[in-house]
Amino acid sequence: MDVQRRTAGAGNTIPRRLLTASPGWTVTADVCVIGSGVAGLCAALHAREAGLSVVVVTKVNIDDGSTRWAQGGIAAVLDPLDTPAAHARDTLVAGVGLCDPAAVDVLTREGPARLHELIAAGAEFDRNGDGSLMLTREGGHHANRIVHAGGDATGAEVQRALHAAIRRDEGIRLIEHALVLDLLTGADGRAAGVSLHVLGEGSEDGVGAVLARAVVLATGGLGQVFASTTNPAVSTGDGVALALRAGAVVTDLEFVQFHPTALYLGANAPAGQQPLVSEAMRGEGAYLRNADGERFMVGRHELAELAPRDIVAKNITREMLTAGSEHVWLDARHLGASFLEQRFPSILARARQAGIDPVTDLVPVAPAAHYASGGVRTDLHGRTSVPGLYACGEVACTGVHGANRLASNSLLEGLVFAGRIGSDLARDLPPQTEPADVEGSGLEHYVVSSTVREDLQHAMVRGAGVLRSASSLQSTSETLVQLGGKRSMDPRPVNWEVTNLHTVASALVAAASTREETRGCHWREDFPDASDDWRGHLLAAIAPDGALTETYEAM
Repeated sequence: MDVQRRTAGAGNTIPRRLLTASPGWTVTADVCVIGSGVAGLCAALHAREAGLSVVVVTKVNIDDGSTRWAQGGIAAVLDPLDTPAAHARDTLVAGVGLCDPAAVDVLTREGPARLHELIAAGAEFDRNGDGSLMLTREGGHHANRIVHAGGDATGAEVQRALHAAIRRDEGIRLIEHALVLDLLTGADGRAAGVSLHVLGEGSEDGVGAVLARAVVLATGGLGQVFASTTNPAVSTGDGVALALRAGAVVTDLEFVQFHPTALYLGANAPAGQQPLVSEAMRGEGAYLRNADGERFMVGRHELAELAPRDIVAKNITREMLTAGSEHVWLDARHLGASFLEQRFPSILARARQAGIDPVTDLVPVAPAAHYASGGVRTDLHGRTSVPGLYACGEVACTGVHGANRLASNSLLEGLVFAGRIGSDLARDLPPQTEPADVEGSGLEHYVVSSTVREDLQHAMVRGAGVLRSASSLQSTSETLVQLGGKRSMDPRPVNWEVTNLHTVASALVAAASTREETRGCHWREDFPDASDDWRGHLLAAIAPDGALTETYEAM
């Protein structure tokens, strides 16, 4: 199949640069890491092992990214009866034919060693009475290979350990409360640093620059593109939008995983981050029930409630449509109060805040945007199509997730590919490149008004959420064109952030419209089956005139 087209016409162009003031201050380092989750902090630590100076830039505080919200755990082969090949098979099945086998092999073979490095750095995981690591299972896995901490607080423990390691290293400078704006490049096109805005620092509006010999994007996800998501408020797709503006290739943006079980807080709940009810609860034996109290996943998949997330989310959505309900039920009552209190303290605490006690009550749950399987395209060393620009973690598309991420492979991916980036930086890092002057370059600078944010998020849920079709996607595309026309000449954080949301939403809807099949977490009602004609990847980039272009690459 040959797909090569421009998918954004007049009126829905994407800025090549954000409208900003000139940088009023400059910081210099060998490596600039954008993001402070597991991927970013591990990349920073590995760069330091290579003897390089590092600046870590984070949007709010070092602990406010997605990593600390991870409840389930980290998947790695630690049981002598388990094998990397078995882990790889489960990953490939979940990815529905679009995983890169080489990337999956790297993930599953190198994962255990990277996990032990994390333990050596101070991360404390739950253990059995004999001191061995406690292992559990989640959806799509055929073996117990998930390590966890604090019951359901794995991400918080990983973040704590990495944060402490970063603070101990005097060669790492941390810049908090900073929104990264654009990639700076030299005359040869190589990354030379980033522009950014730091509240209360530098010139009046806080715009400055970090000059670096390499830039690592580890900005996390894009869940805030949707009105209902498990992602924190900072997950606005900033890294993908920056990469697109810089000329980098992104891929597989249509594959957004909707977590099957976010806590449903009611029809009047505010848009944004919704509490996650970890898949690990189903891994320990909790059931899904429909409005009639029936376990509807039994007989629909061999793993029932532990089927891959796309399958569970689709079946939940079908049950909701059939019953005209906003949610289904999660039943963990039979697991017992003692077990639930010990294994899932965070989930119980949050549910009880909402007036629901999982010990005695059915828990209302519904799908919510959770994880982007696609992102900035990289090779096996984290290198993007822009020299000197790397990406890892959720912002990247390494090839390990394909059309649907296997549970608990996300933190593992951050660990493994951050290490590979560190190795690549140690091998060959050219001298600092002088940033080229972009003034008068013909690149269009503008921002989208922050007033369109909620309209954009709700439009994405309606037309590009769990259920998609040609008509729903067309309607969403038209809405995005309209919203993108509401531009602002006010360069400030709320407008920069919404511009990033609009850029990512436009690319996502374009890819979802082009892929005429159902595969993994991309579900087209009008094309309900997977097709061999679409066993490949949609690569997106921005043309010089700001139009989004797509190319299909068969596997």
